[in-house]
Amino acid sequence: MPEILYAILALAILVALVVLIVRLAAQATAARTLPEELARVLEEKHRAMLGDLHGGLAQQSDRLTSRLSEELNQTRETLHRLKLSLATNLGDTTDKLNAKIDQRLEQIAGKVNERLDEGFRKTNETFVNVMQRLATIDEAQKKIETLTGSVVSLQELLGDKRSRGAFGEVQLEALVRNVLPPGAFEMQYTLSNGARVDCVLKLPEPTGLVCVDSKFPLENYHRMLASGANDVDRAGAQRQFRADVRKHVDDIAKKYILPNETSDGAVMFVPAEAVFAEIHAYHGEVVDYANSKRVWIVSPTTLMAVLNTARAVLKDVETRKQIHVIREALVRLAVEFSRFDERLKDLARHIRQANEDVERIQVTGGKITQQFQKIEAAELEPPETKQLKVVELREEKENKGSG
Repeated sequence: MPEILYAILALAILVALVVLIVRLAAQATAARTLPEELARVLEEKHRAMLGDLHGGLAQQSDRLTSRLSEELNQTRETLHRLKLSLATNLGDTTDKLNAKIDQRLEQIAGKVNERLDEGFRKTNETFVNVMQRLATIDEAQKKIETLTGSVVSLQELLGDKRSRGAFGEVQLEALVRNVLPPGAFEMQYTLSNGARVDCVLKLPEPTGLVCVDSKFPLENYHRMLASGANDVDRAGAQRQFRADVRKHVDDIAKKYILPNETSDGAVMFVPAEAVFAEIHAYHGEVVDYANSKRVWIVSPTTLMAVLNTARAVLKDVETRKQIHVIREALVRLAVEFSRFDERLKDLARHIRQANEDVERIQVTGGKITQQFQKIEAAELEPPETKQLKVVELREEKENKGSG
């Protein structure tokens, strides 16, 4: 504000000086042509004018200075009041801001506490789950240790030929009992030549008795797949393994295929799927040799297919045995059905007759209703008409009797 006033004052002084200079220039021009007296008079007037102008400028400067001083004082008072107001408002704003900050801090603290509680709860749940998992793992570890002991025991069991034979017989019996009915097989069956087979399947003719014997060639199989064996040892074990399988095939063909007593083929049951896969995958000549001897090598899986086929054959034979019973039942059913058809026709005829009787009754009822309506309306008919209607009713009764 003071800077504006100073600028206005300087501008006014500058304008006055310009006007003065213009007038002096005009008077100097006129003084060249006027006499010296006139020049002197003019000079005095000019000096008087300059004095007046100087006095006016001084007064104007005093007034402007006084006014500027008053405005400066007012500005100072205004600034002081503004400063006081700002201090007051700032104090209120600070209090409000502090209150809002406290409130916000309380909210944040509540959220933080909630998050911490939730985090503690989830951590506790995770810890509990981890403990449960650890307990499960411990239990599984115990079961694994037990299973390891069982595997070791199984390996020890299978290390002995007699134990392996017993293991194969038990597995064979379990498979056969789960699939076939009791009368379709027999365990430890003795043939006419004195040989005792592990199991015979009693199938209908012309198949007859099918002998199933369990064989478990395991020693040379392990030698053949041993990790530390060299190529020479492995090849020797393979030759010996093939020789073992051939010997089992020859024994089964010699002991358990008897003319006029058993079927023309027998089954060699290998209790281990791995041994069975080794024979069929890498020793095809042994499989061909067994087929030529009419000995079929099977594993637990393929034996299940053989047993299911045998069960289907037995079921078909039983169905054929019962075919005459089924035929007789069908004949009796046909007789009963013909009786049912006749009785149904009689029932339909009675229903049609009842329908006709109902229609006649409805006609008579309609006529009776009309007569009652006429009686109620006092519309009595002459005697001739009544006689005619009596005759009609009599004729209707006669017609019903004849029907």
